[in-house]
Amino acid sequence: MTNQSIFSVCEEIIVITGVSGQLGHEYAKAFLSEGAIVAGLDIKPSMEIQELEKLHPKSFHYFHADVTSLNSLSKALTSIEKKLGIPTVLINNAGLDSPPASDASQNGAFEDYPESSWDRVIDVNLKGVYLCCQVFGTVMARAKKGSIINISSIYGLVSPDQSLYDYMRAEGNQFFKPIAYSASKSGILNITRYLATYWAKENIRVNSLTLAGVFNHQDDQFLEAYCSRIPIGRMADPKEYNGCLIFLASSASSYVTGSNLIADGGWTAI
Repeated sequence: MTNQSIFSVCEEIIVITGVSGQLGHEYAKAFLSEGAIVAGLDIKPSMEIQELEKLHPKSFHYFHADVTSLNSLSKALTSIEKKLGIPTVLINNAGLDSPPASDASQNGAFEDYPESSWDRVIDVNLKGVYLCCQVFGTVMARAKKGSIINISSIYGLVSPDQSLYDYMRAEGNQFFKPIAYSASKSGILNITRYLATYWAKENIRVNSLTLAGVFNHQDDQFLEAYCSRIPIGRMADPKEYNGCLIFLASSASSYVTGSNLIADGGWTAI
């Protein structure tokens, strides 16, 4: 078997949640370029997603879905099965974060962190993964074929480095990376392990991919602080996670399940 066939995802039916986001859009492009069929899920299509529909009318299909709603996901699955067939790969990418530019109510001190903010983040980041695995993983298990990839974060492995935001606090803006994000991303790791063992005999592999920060035109002060902290010296380009996903989706990782692949520029090695 050649390396090309080992890593082939040609004609796989790949479900990507949060497809309208920066990374979801990038993942869709990567799999489309490799000959896969992509079902992109989100609450609304971005302009980039509409463009993908025009460029790849036969292989890219957008489906409206709310990952926090079992009914919404079940309807999306029905539509996908009718139009494309049974999904073979699920990428749980949808999630909420609190970047420095987000509303102050989302990123204040722990002592004042709103219960409503906790509920909102946990609902999308953790319940959303659970529901998507339940809906799409169940049909994969019945078909005895599938790979599930859950997107986690370095902040699911280690505590956020709150010193990155010292410059904001010095300017009077009280920013702390919130606890709900870390709690949700660490929870994903054990959802992954649980389902990997639960569905192993059904030929379903379940792995997580842990990411570090992605460049998205953040302000210069944040970039300086972040890049000085990370061994590789820069934030990730969105394209740099595609190879990890293709590996986990393809037969190249046929003996890999219950694992956490870390692609973080060395952040957690310190």
